[in-house]
Amino acid sequence: MNHIKGRITKLLVDYFGDDFRRITHALEVMKHAERIMEQTVGCDYELLIASTLLHDIGIKQSEELLGYNDGKSQEKYGPPVAEMLLASINLDPEKIRKVCEIIGNHHSPSRFKYVELKILKEADMIVNRIDAD
Repeated sequence: MNHIKGRITKLLVDYFGDDFRRITHALEVMKHAERIMEQTVGCDYELLIASTLLHDIGIKQSEELLGYNDGKSQEKYGPPVAEMLLASINLDPEKIRKVCEIIGNHHSPSRFKYVELKILKEADMIVNRIDAD
């Protein structure tokens, strides 16, 4: 299982380069999500890891194209980037589709009933609250 975590972490780091703030945020969200997952039934580990590590992957393209990023732009630009990255490591296409749906919905009211989306939102909220303190 940790194999997938290492591979996707490498994708994250390679994509964000020296943007340590974004990388650290994703790693912290993943850490909290793994803790939440321990008390959750029916969670797919690979789906959770990919979603948490790549949830803000749209920030880079949003800032390059628009000069800013917000929740909506992250949801718009993130899924295509995540799809490309995850396809490069041959993640199951069905899992890629779900990761893209999760990333494309992580700042909006939930359109999907994925337990992984619920966990991501909770973990992201915890990390954002800690960062605000």
